[in-house]
Amino acid sequence: MPAHDAPVPAADTGTSGQSARPVRQALSDSVYEDVKARIMDHEIAPGARVGIEALARALGVSPTPVREALARLESDGLVVKRSLSGYRATELLTRQGVEELFEMRLLLEPRAAALAACHAEEDELDAIEATLESMQAHPGPAGPYSSYRDFAAMDQRFHDAVARAAHRPLLADAVERLHSHLHIFRLSSVQDAGAPTLDEHERVVRAVLRRRPERAAAAMAEHLTRSLERQLTRFEEE
Repeated sequence: MPAHDAPVPAADTGTSGQSARPVRQALSDSVYEDVKARIMDHEIAPGARVGIEALARALGVSPTPVREALARLESDGLVVKRSLSGYRATELLTRQGVEELFEMRLLLEPRAAALAACHAEEDELDAIEATLESMQAHPGPAGPYSSYRDFAAMDQRFHDAVARAAHRPLLADAVERLHSHLHIFRLSSVQDAGAPTLDEHERVVRAVLRRRPERAAAAMAEHLTRSLERQLTRFEEE
């Protein structure tokens, strides 16, 4: 066959790389959720060392997505990285830690709700309402993490959405960085907490939608105060 008739390799359009990236991201997300669930359910005990190789073998993956998952979990505050001992699961909040966490939330979130009532745009109001409606369709916190994961994620999303609607980026960033829901839900589920949480969220939403900043701040403060009371019952029972 003449040289000019030889088959010409197809040009590399990069499509294989593009298709590989979503697959790799899906694997990374799956490993992240799996390791997070083990930490939330105390399969990885608070304070315990998190072995990358052992986790990779248990999950049937290479160490790379496990390292990526642990880096994300470190930003969530669920693991800490130490120079000589690697990753360890963070310790559970003590009663004092819970009280301090809610003290911070009470400083930040009522103000965020008041500002949201003043400044939220229509699409932000829609997002807050939609998150509340989604929460109403999911079971509240009870049983293993897998059973209430969606509720917990939407609970966090609700508070983050209110904070973003305040149009104060530093305030919203502070609320998000607390990762309060992960730390609270990790302690253990509080029975029958779903219904009062939804009722309290609904009062916040009504005040924000009606552009009533003082009522929005009061509703958020009431929600956080009652949530703190519910969380402290676990320490009294123990």
